Parts: sequence; C-alpha cells; structure tokens
Amino acid sequence: MKTKVTVDEWVAMFEAIGLATDKMTQWHRVFETRHPEGHQSFLEWLGLPAEKVAEIRQKSR
Repeated sequence: MKTKVTVDEWVAMFEAIGLATDKMTQWHRVFETRHPEGHQSFLEWLGLPAEKVAEIRQKSR
C-alpha cells in the first residue's frame, strides 16, 4: 500500500466531490487562516518543494 498522496491525487479527490478551482483556492485560504502551521505541514507532507509551499501560502493570505 502506498503511504503518500501526490498533489495530483489530492486535486483529483477534490474534483471527484465537485470542488472547482475557486473552491480549492478558498479551502487553502481557510486552512492558512485558521491553521497556518498545519497548512505548512500538509503542503510539505504532499512533497512540495519549499518554493512551491511558500508560493501557495502567500496566495492563500
């Protein structure tokens, strides 16, 4: 069994439940606002490079 989920797999799950890009962006904003350290940790868990993590977090503010 696989222990990691890729960004593409995560996005596909969001799309499977009907989340469009604007709602995914909103989800990131809520996550960043309410739990900034958790958001950081989650993005790192997905295996994103530090530059991409910083970019997503900046856009989520």
